[in-house]
Amino acid sequence: MFDTGTSLETLPTLASEAFERHLPPAVPAVRQRTLKSSISCTGVGLHSGTKITMTLHPAAPDSGIFFRRVDIAGGGALIPAHWASVSDTRLNTCVSDASGVSVHTIEHLMAALAGMSIDNAVIDINGPEVPVMDGSAAPFVFLVECAGVVEQAAPRCAIKVLKRVAIEDGDKLAMLTPDHCFSVNVEINFANPLIGRQDCWLTMNGQSFKSEVSRARTFGFEHEVAALRAAGLAKGGSLDNAVVISSDGRQVVNDEGLRYEDEFVRHKVLDAVGDLYLAGAPLLAHFYGLRTGHGLNNRLLATLFADRSAWTVVPMESREGRIPAAAAASRRLPAAAIA
Repeated sequence: MFDTGTSLETLPTLASEAFERHLPPAVPAVRQRTLKSSISCTGVGLHSGTKITMTLHPAAPDSGIFFRRVDIAGGGALIPAHWASVSDTRLNTCVSDASGVSVHTIEHLMAALAGMSIDNAVIDINGPEVPVMDGSAAPFVFLVECAGVVEQAAPRCAIKVLKRVAIEDGDKLAMLTPDHCFSVNVEINFANPLIGRQDCWLTMNGQSFKSEVSRARTFGFEHEVAALRAAGLAKGGSLDNAVVISSDGRQVVNDEGLRYEDEFVRHKVLDAVGDLYLAGAPLLAHFYGLRTGHGLNNRLLATLFADRSAWTVVPMESREGRIPAAAAASRRLPAAAIA
């Protein structure tokens, strides 16, 4: 973690120190990307219920992604969007600096930045939580598209997973295995007639993220709302920013209905994409999650980086990372295969 005295001028140095790069001599074709211009949005925090304004700014090559709490006295606190800065995973992913200044519910924004291949950005925010917007990543994708994207002089590198890394917790599993692109397979199983068992497998690139994942909203159960709010959570939750399932578990309360037939598991894919982008660079790996969540996703990254033989840094050779449909089908990892 980095202290609140960090200046923007030191961000490239901090990024280099925080993430050891072993680059081969060849110059990669793919370059790092940042925003072309700054852009802002305002909304409420899902859990805090606080009205928050957030501004995305361009940042220098090798800076990475940082949050800046502009409401903090003394010029704001800089908090790296990094797995080692994660301080809370209770129904959201929260990052904090060494003094305890934090930003909650960053996963949807991080998923959008991952999907849009944004490597460097400084995110000004005047409250403790990223605005929930409509409960998906689509509004943040729209913000990035409106701001525009520019390539930078520095090469874009990826974290290549070299061997299987897995974390199990009872009936939950999060696992990374080697692959030449970034693909995600998430399986959920709820004792609920509307959700039940759902499975989603996708190869991630800008187009697949935008069309197949970005619009999937966070969801919850009508009978749990009172308990969540009593625990200080979901104070800003409403039918405008979450899919709500009726108390009998048989219907969606929202007039809009579902955006995808399997929107529930697609949102879990969205969460995983956002959580895993806290690696500090894109992953070249296949992620399999069985009933996984923010906590398990973060523990998986910690386990990966604790084993220096499990990963390396390589230049990005392709932004899209497509694989043939037949190969994709062969990579499905049903629960029985990893039991």
